[in-house]
Amino acid sequence: MIKNFRTFMSWGVTLATATAVTVTVGATAGGPPNPPPTDPQTRPTAGEGKEPQTPPQATERRRIATSVLDRDFKYTLTALRSQTDPLAASVRLQVFTFKNGAWSESDRAPVGEADAWFWFPLTGRHAVCEFSTAGTEPAPVAVSLLITPSIGCSPTENYRIENGQIIPG
Repeated sequence: MIKNFRTFMSWGVTLATATAVTVTVGATAGGPPNPPPTDPQTRPTAGEGKEPQTPPQATERRRIATSVLDRDFKYTLTALRSQTDPLAASVRLQVFTFKNGAWSESDRAPVGEADAWFWFPLTGRHAVCEFSTAGTEPAPVAVSLLITPSIGCSPTENYRIENGQIIPG
């Protein structure tokens, strides 16, 4: 609401002044005013709200590294976005063997704890600090990933691959 709006015109110069301006952003923008913050302890849990339940959505996945050794083994690191926290992610190490003209998964294992990584650093540039593989038997695999740009890289997780199976440690 604008009160006392005056326009002065003299010698070809226009000067407009306004006093007592009141702005209500929620009402002006056409939306409802912002609701007061809610206590996270009192929010409804799954199945308790008035909103209908939506079916679970497919987990967003992003391959962050791949290594192929002599067409015998292929190793991949895949980021899996959390279904409960959009900023969190898990990482999966997969081993594939080449048989009958196609790659088939022989084993998979988590890298770190479930939902212990941050999605955006993990899927951004420079996310993989170390991903080393070797074609020996047992095949050593070392993985270190970016936690955040300010924190830096995670400690290295070491694995052995024996007969296509992942062995931590």
